[in-house]
Amino acid sequence: MTTTSTPQRRGWRASGGVRGWFGRQPAPARWGILLALLVGAYFLPYVGNVPVIGPQIVTQGIDWPSALFNIAYYVLLALGLNVVVGYAGLLDLGYVGFFAIGAYTVALLTSSDSLWHTHWAWLAAVPVAIVVSLLAGLILGWPTLRLRGDYLAIVTLGFAEIIRIIATSTPKFARGDQGLSGIPHPPGKHADGTPIFGVADATPYFWLGLTVIVVVILGIRNLDRSRVGRSWLAIREDEEVAEIMGVRTVKFKLWAFTIGAGVGGLGGVLWVGEQGFVNSSTFVIQFSILIVAAVTMGGSGNIAGAILGGTLISYIPDRLRGISLGSTDLFQYRFALFGLVILVIMVVWPQGLIPSRRRAMELKDREKEVAPQ
Repeated sequence: MTTTSTPQRRGWRASGGVRGWFGRQPAPARWGILLALLVGAYFLPYVGNVPVIGPQIVTQGIDWPSALFNIAYYVLLALGLNVVVGYAGLLDLGYVGFFAIGAYTVALLTSSDSLWHTHWAWLAAVPVAIVVSLLAGLILGWPTLRLRGDYLAIVTLGFAEIIRIIATSTPKFARGDQGLSGIPHPPGKHADGTPIFGVADATPYFWLGLTVIVVVILGIRNLDRSRVGRSWLAIREDEEVAEIMGVRTVKFKLWAFTIGAGVGGLGGVLWVGEQGFVNSSTFVIQFSILIVAAVTMGGSGNIAGAILGGTLISYIPDRLRGISLGSTDLFQYRFALFGLVILVIMVVWPQGLIPSRRRAMELKDREKEVAPQ
């Protein structure tokens, strides 16, 4: 006599390991664990002071709070691209273009070097930069999202290069490699009048980035569980069938592309607020490839996977600083070693380190379909 597994038994709650254990906990316990992890994340700038564990985590020779802020905006970008690639199944190789649009919008509105001489406050420029990024995603997506696969990837790749070339070849507008300086930091002062967001300590920037990440996660999670998320799932699995079943595929692909563009622009806003300077040399195509690698390596279509992937692509190269093998400093080979790590992860865990349980079940069903009878 054979028994059939119910969806509940085959799902996340029945899976082993940490995920299965977490899924079997009652809802109050799960929320308590998540709250404890979030509080612990806010204390990460001080983890180096923890005996034994701290020196193993904190990279020697670098500013740890700055490294944490770098992790924060990489995670934010991975979350945004995960909406496009992981949920809607659209291959976007030009994501750095939206990051650049967010950064340059803030710079042009606030910088003392700007051709416009508007001298806005950073906080006032933030909503404008997000709206401009959203519009850029809408304008790019409307004529191009009817393309699929490699064709869409080529178009988005060209978009990112157009943004970079415009920034490089307009000496009076974006000022090329010379860049725009004097960009104000986020507002706020301590009781003694010193700014909270200064240049000496990046800890407040990390806390700001972490707070933004939490807000973005809540928004994406709600969308994923709504009709929009179900439409993304249908489009990712089979766009033609989704169209036949009444899903307005262009509309929901535009939703994904525009939301991803807005999150990418928000990442640029946070980055330029901390840097106080922007030029065209930052927005190279390798940046987009790194974010795609983060989504794929962590687990496409999975929020936890995007967080882990964004953390790893920023942390691993920094962690190699100060580590030597004999007389060889491994830091100079950090990108080669990082590439090797990505290759190993993709071979051993082809669905990512934290695969989406939904996608894992879909792949298992496909394997059954193509298996010989």
